[in-house]
Amino acid sequence: MANSMTLYTATITLVLIMDPIGNIPVFASLLKNFTAKRRTQIILRETFFALIILLIFLFAGKTILRSLQISTPALSAGGGIILFLIALKMIFPDEAEEEAHRVHQEPFIVPLAIPLIAGPSTMATIMLFVSRESSKEMKWLLALIIAWLISTVILLLGNQLSKILRERGLIALERLMGMILMTLAVQMFLAGIESFFKLPM
Repeated sequence: MANSMTLYTATITLVLIMDPIGNIPVFASLLKNFTAKRRTQIILRETFFALIILLIFLFAGKTILRSLQISTPALSAGGGIILFLIALKMIFPDEAEEEAHRVHQEPFIVPLAIPLIAGPSTMATIMLFVSRESSKEMKWLLALIIAWLISTVILLLGNQLSKILRERGLIALERLMGMILMTLAVQMFLAGIESFFKLPM
């Protein structure tokens, strides 16, 4: 991840990590017993909670990193590893883990807001953005809001997208997103190594 990461790159990275396409089947399963109006209300509520949580990590990220004495190179390399594992799960999903997210009552914060939208990898990535370029907090805020809006719209249109793309189409699209995220993860890891050893890329 280069120091000159653009708003576009940051936004796409966050959308890929939030993985709204991959979350469509999980949301559909969790909310299948609710009316269309209630599903919309729940999705809006849960995505709002997720945004609040991510905003906390955006503005308190530097303080958190200082208190834990985590360096930017360590966060970059560690974040790259986390994203790589997330990308692997997108390409090779674990059905048992997806089943573990199933609940039999109306979900509240868990598991929709956390960890499906605002997961550890999203939190770590936001803190990484801020730690690398703390003077551009407003750019990261804008990237987060745009990514959140895109994810929310995709989740709200989940039923329509499922009908259009069908299950195989959703799986293919998520795996494509996983491949893109994997390349970003490798770049983030290499950037951390470069920064730690001060190597020319």
